[in-house]
Amino acid sequence: MWRKAVSSIPFRAFSSSPTTEIPTLYSFLQPSIFALKPNEQAKQPHDSANSQTKTLTEDQRNTLETTLEKSLVTQNTDEAWKSFKALTTCCSFPNKPLANSLITHLSSLKDTQNLKRAFASVVFVIEKDPKLLSFETVTALLSSMNFANTAAPAFALVRCMFKNRYFVPFGLWGNTLVDISRKSGSLVAFFRVFEECCRIAIDEKLNYLKPDLAACNAALECCCYELESVLDAEKVVATMSVLGVRPDESSFGFLSYLFALRGLEKKIDELENLMVQFGFSNKQVLYNSLIGGYVKSGKIDLVSATILRSLREGNEKDLNFNVETFCQVVKVYIQNGVMKSLASLIVEAQKLESPALEFDKSIGFGIISACINLGLSDKAHSVLDEMNAQGGSVGLGVYVPILKAYSKELRTAEATQLVMDISSSGLQLDAGMYDMLIEASMTSQDFPSAFTLFRDMRDARIHDLKGSYLTIMTGLMENQRPELMAAFLDEVVEDPRIEIKTHDWNSIIHAFCKAGRLEDARRTFRRMTFLQFEPNDQTYLSLINGYVTAEKYFSVLMLWNEIKWKISGDKGKGIKFDHNLVDAFLYALVRGGFFDAVMQVVEKSQEMKIFVDKWRYKQAFMEKHKKLKVSKLRRRSFRKMEALIAFKNWAGLNA
Repeated sequence: MWRKAVSSIPFRAFSSSPTTEIPTLYSFLQPSIFALKPNEQAKQPHDSANSQTKTLTEDQRNTLETTLEKSLVTQNTDEAWKSFKALTTCCSFPNKPLANSLITHLSSLKDTQNLKRAFASVVFVIEKDPKLLSFETVTALLSSMNFANTAAPAFALVRCMFKNRYFVPFGLWGNTLVDISRKSGSLVAFFRVFEECCRIAIDEKLNYLKPDLAACNAALECCCYELESVLDAEKVVATMSVLGVRPDESSFGFLSYLFALRGLEKKIDELENLMVQFGFSNKQVLYNSLIGGYVKSGKIDLVSATILRSLREGNEKDLNFNVETFCQVVKVYIQNGVMKSLASLIVEAQKLESPALEFDKSIGFGIISACINLGLSDKAHSVLDEMNAQGGSVGLGVYVPILKAYSKELRTAEATQLVMDISSSGLQLDAGMYDMLIEASMTSQDFPSAFTLFRDMRDARIHDLKGSYLTIMTGLMENQRPELMAAFLDEVVEDPRIEIKTHDWNSIIHAFCKAGRLEDARRTFRRMTFLQFEPNDQTYLSLINGYVTAEKYFSVLMLWNEIKWKISGDKGKGIKFDHNLVDAFLYALVRGGFFDAVMQVVEKSQEMKIFVDKWRYKQAFMEKHKKLKVSKLRRRSFRKMEALIAFKNWAGLNA
């Protein structure tokens, strides 16, 4: 059936064409690994004459083999090679295990010099006594050549095998040769070997030399994509039929590309019918290949027709054009200056696509994503504008790739405007997309866009707002914008989807205090308590530190008068009156000279068994009140005098 699908072609006797690879092979083998050393060259004529008649005695042969074996054991490669050359020069060979061990050892080293030695040895053995060589040794050498990316000697070796009728099963070397060809950037050399291998397998009836499907597809790929030869491709098909190799979807894909490229529409119809007969229901590979062929030949109308046809005839679950196909489509439309037609293609595709289709599986998503991948985000937006101009419906699949590109490029203002357009059209983005755009806006310090996006996110009734909320608050904190933090928090504080806690207010208060904006910090503190968020120890620490920096010690006294009642009553459960808070109050109140309050703090710390280091407060007193006399306070206020005396006694300053 596979054979009948193509024209009847007489099977030709393939012949290898090594001439194109001789220069490369020559370069690989230079300098000659058999070149004599300078001190040996003078003796060459005499030695050469002797070598024609020289034979080894049994003892000499055994000695050389023993030396060779020991050299391999001790990894003395040069000595082993010297022994091997000495044996072969006298028309003698080491035993089979030893010969294969040497070649395998040379192959394993993978450096060019020893790879040359291994290659020359294998070729020499194949030509002189191929029975000495095991299949595994040839496989090892070809694997090393694959690793070293040396294509010419690998193909030369296989041709040598064919020439000398040393037939190694195809499965041991075929796929390796395909890999070597792909690395070299061309499958042509493999195709020539493939032809010769098939001829021998058929003529000699050697089933083990028959190429497998992967090798046949590689040959077919070469004919269709590199040689672009219908004749050669159909000969490969005929050969596959003779060998009984069943094609797969890739086989049909290669042929469909070639037929599309050559404009052979009747053959494409035959190919599709044949796919059905072989039981291939998924035509995605076929469609991708057809589009590739039409793109290469510049037939834009057939590109568009094939995409729309695939939507009409195919199963949406099976349709999945690859990235390469979409990039090819975009390139050919741009090169021909028909962006309007590209927009029309997306509009028509959306009419055929199911509403339930995931947006990232749509044709619009694939085309716009290809524009982005090619670095043409502005072209992508032009396609979007053209779709709107044509009055076409624009799905999320078109918008999302552009938004992702704008986010990556930090074009946040344009992205935000696009989101507004999406919302006004009745479409809705998911929380992840909003999070990505808001994070990009905060990174580029485009705070208005971040706020606009968050408002739109709230209006869209998205439940999960936590991620974006934290992104905005953290970004504003890092950029030292407490006034925006306060405004933002005030805007969202009543939204039940956002869990606001005391630490959110603390962040704003801390930022204001750090910036020296104490009145704003105090205003935020009042707003916090008005909304019934209970201040904690961190709230007061931030305020105290801010007041101390500004030397507003009276404000610290007011804070103490407020907090001391909360500590003593049940309301103090939310305030952790620990060493840090005690230290902050004592230091500020000592510097402010409010010794009555100082002793209240001391009394509370003793009551709660909090350790206090008095040295720090001695220093604070000496810095600010060194000249303060008790006698002066006695005349002004008896209570202040008592408080000062109590502090000095407690701190040990009276001594």
